[in-house]
Amino acid sequence: MISAAVIDIEGTVAATDHVHRVLFPYSRERIGDWLAEHRDTAVVAEVLAQTRDLAGRPDAGETEVAEILRRWIDEDVKAAPLKTAQGEIWRAGYASGELVSHLYPDVPGALRSWVDGGLAVYVYSSGSVEAQRGWFAHTPYGDLTGLLSGHFDLTNAGGKREASSYRRIAEAVGLPGERLVFLSDIPAELDAAAEAGWHTIGVRRPEERFQDLGRHRVVESLHGFDPRR
Repeated sequence: MISAAVIDIEGTVAATDHVHRVLFPYSRERIGDWLAEHRDTAVVAEVLAQTRDLAGRPDAGETEVAEILRRWIDEDVKAAPLKTAQGEIWRAGYASGELVSHLYPDVPGALRSWVDGGLAVYVYSSGSVEAQRGWFAHTPYGDLTGLLSGHFDLTNAGGKREASSYRRIAEAVGLPGERLVFLSDIPAELDAAAEAGWHTIGVRRPEERFQDLGRHRVVESLHGFDPRR
């Protein structure tokens, strides 16, 4: 029996285009100022240290780190320090009202019906936990964070294409893999979840209608869909 659903964001419950067209440019424009304005905080110290380490530039100054982060944004690199910085920048944007997230219209009703039916819902995204919370708190349909039981990202779970990450999530939520289902639009992520013993559902949105999701069960909408069946 499936007791919890773990959902991806980009391409699954929200349009990939929103991330690349709205969120990435927003963070790219502000990342240098964010580092400077918060340079005495622990979060910036961590971003600087991790970026230097990952880039192999131990002596990089703040300006160079900003350039590295901008390059990673352009290349859509799934790097933890970049995701941390973006999450903080987007959080401020949501709080100011400059940003509103995107969700497909079928998502709010689906999440409510799953939760009302006793299913716990978690989020697992390469975006930081902070970014995930901001996303679901500032949707066009209102604050949906009350429907979510928890969040996982690259820092607290690991890479999304690694089976060990899904085992780590299963341990964190206290459920075996056979009681968990993962929804994503990325075949390699679904493969990793399946390797960890999870149920999997590929979500094929209109802009990805030709995406080959391999052997995984596929749905094209969450409207009226129960992931336990």
